[in-house]
Amino acid sequence: MSPVHLDPSSRRTVRIGGASGFWGDSMLGATQLVQSGLIDYLVFDYLAETTMAIMASVRTKKPEMGYATDFVDMAMKAVLPEVMQRGIKVVANAGGMNPQACADALHALAHSMGLHPKIAVVLGDDISAQLPALRDANTRDMYRGDPLPAKVLSANAYLGAVPVAHALAEGADIVITGRGVDSAVTLGPLMHEFNWSPQDYDLLAGGSLAGHIIECGCQATGGLHTDWQDIPDWPNIGYPIIDCFADGSFELHKTPGTGGKILRAAVAEQLLYEIGDPGAYLLPDVRCDFRQVRIEQLSPERVHVSGAVGLAPSAHYKVSATAMDGFRCTGSMLIIGIDAAAKARRTGESILARTRTMLQQLDLPDFTSATVDLLGAETVYGPHARAGGSREVMVRVIVSHPLKQALDMFAKEISPAGTSWSPGTTGPGGGRPSPSPHIKPFSFLVDKASVAVAVHMGEHVWPVASPAVAEVGALRDAPVLAAPAAWLETGEPETEVPLIRLCWARSGDKGDISNIGLVARRPEWLPLLWARVTPEVVKAYFAHLVKGRVERFHLPGIDAMNLVMQEALGGGGPSSTRNDPLGKGMGQILLDMPVRVPQSVALLL
Repeated sequence: MSPVHLDPSSRRTVRIGGASGFWGDSMLGATQLVQSGLIDYLVFDYLAETTMAIMASVRTKKPEMGYATDFVDMAMKAVLPEVMQRGIKVVANAGGMNPQACADALHALAHSMGLHPKIAVVLGDDISAQLPALRDANTRDMYRGDPLPAKVLSANAYLGAVPVAHALAEGADIVITGRGVDSAVTLGPLMHEFNWSPQDYDLLAGGSLAGHIIECGCQATGGLHTDWQDIPDWPNIGYPIIDCFADGSFELHKTPGTGGKILRAAVAEQLLYEIGDPGAYLLPDVRCDFRQVRIEQLSPERVHVSGAVGLAPSAHYKVSATAMDGFRCTGSMLIIGIDAAAKARRTGESILARTRTMLQQLDLPDFTSATVDLLGAETVYGPHARAGGSREVMVRVIVSHPLKQALDMFAKEISPAGTSWSPGTTGPGGGRPSPSPHIKPFSFLVDKASVAVAVHMGEHVWPVASPAVAEVGALRDAPVLAAPAAWLETGEPETEVPLIRLCWARSGDKGDISNIGLVARRPEWLPLLWARVTPEVVKAYFAHLVKGRVERFHLPGIDAMNLVMQEALGGGGPSSTRNDPLGKGMGQILLDMPVRVPQSVALLL
């Protein structure tokens, strides 16, 4: 028998640390991971749709900005010398709206330290020049169907991992991208290290899942876990490290001695986070099927994740764009005492009534939107609220208007409530609120072939073509999976318990879509959950918040379901005026929903 010659890369382990889950994450992550000595790559995810809107607003005032300044001024300033000494590669989407400016700032920092890293920049995601042609072609928002606005501040395509892998192959020590998908900062190094091709779809799905698990930082190591009281040492929580293998599987752990906890349940929550249809999680490089992913607890400090399936991606990039939509201002007051909620509601409505009269007298139009929210009265729970007798309530009044002048008037009418209306009116200070530009995000699709992507490093430029997609006839379809076995109603006496006793949950957003993932605490309870937590039940429970349809998906690999609710966040992100515009609390609200369970199950609880 001839000897089998294995690719040397198949025996290697690539170790990646996730140092940031968003722009504003703790400075702890980078130093903790670099000093651990346990990583080959340090990756940062800074971008969300709301973040891009903020960066677009900043760039309108300062064209040289528009990137995640924390990456340069805090993270790399703290670790760059040790990163270079240890030979750790860095990949970050910190470039935001202005990746070249981010790279220039990092070059200046490195030069001041006497260091000379090879810094590559991925450019091409900015497709603003295409907007006139796209508008002429009647391109519309992919969620709402609205036409493209006449005046657009920014338009950036979600790029994938291929240009990151190309930059690393050309010898880059640090790769900075603009708007790429969150998981690409992890998948790019894995494609480079393991020589995965753009057509190795199962491997790309596994690498994308690895990136998805660590893209939100400590959410993978116990952060936001349903059973939060079981997670030790929050101040010193460990940032995630993944040991990745050439077959697309990986093991998750953290720096020994740090806080947090490596739990199968917490990793399962993160798997479900904002994925929509788990059988068709769409990325630029691959269409992922996570329904049969398995998460195994290897030890108290390590879990193993495997089983991702990949299919060919589409021929389009998703574009995240922003447009100016007038101005917005938020004013707040604290009301203390008996009937605080009623007094706070009347205060907010009175502020609006007074300023509307002033607008009419000046022949100015009404507010384009006006919302009164009460914090402390559980108004987000709607009919399920139990804090009607609260004696401490914050009233927030949020208004939008095309003219800044109108909001200046509104801002002046917040403080007079302190002496004019409700007893117990006060505030935490902070002065008069200021109007700010209202940046509205929207999304659409663009042909990949029309987007010119390139890697820039020093004087060198390498164009990066979008990988060819297999012919439609050759695409593998995601398998159809059966729903969980039916829960057998035995006629046993039943009692009501809150849903949290049966499952863990994690929620988040995609625009105006709220996503709630539920993981059964015991595999045998999934049929019961499936029978009790139906789309109809969830739609009715959230009737005060959710205006669109509710879909449900099954993930048998982790004994879970994913609930996707359309038109659920009041527009979502910066478009929303809700207290929870990103849907982070909707999972917690659902966990409080009473469900009927047999007495035998209740006894186990």
